[in-house]
Amino acid sequence: MDRLVRDFFLGFIKVHILYHAGQKPVYGLEMIEELRRHGYELSPGTLYPTLHALERAGYLAAERQAVGGRVRRYYRLTERGRDALATARAYIRELTAEVLSGEL
Repeated sequence: MDRLVRDFFLGFIKVHILYHAGQKPVYGLEMIEELRRHGYELSPGTLYPTLHALERAGYLAAERQAVGGRVRRYYRLTERGRDALATARAYIRELTAEVLSGEL
């Protein structure tokens, strides 16, 4: 995959994760399945480092919960993440309006 397309792809994934974590706490496998519904094929080796990076940056907060005898990390949107998502949505709205209305 072209590097520029990959960068766009990863940016869209991050925004998508923030969006869903703002709706309700999410976990890794759930996000892999959600992203797959939209045509993104992500491996755990791509998704989990992305979740961890968003957590380190303060956009997500993780909480461990026991589910079916295993510990699962649920991620929820933080206030900083909510602000970043609002900013991203404004940029996406403006960009898509311009790019999709123009001709190539």
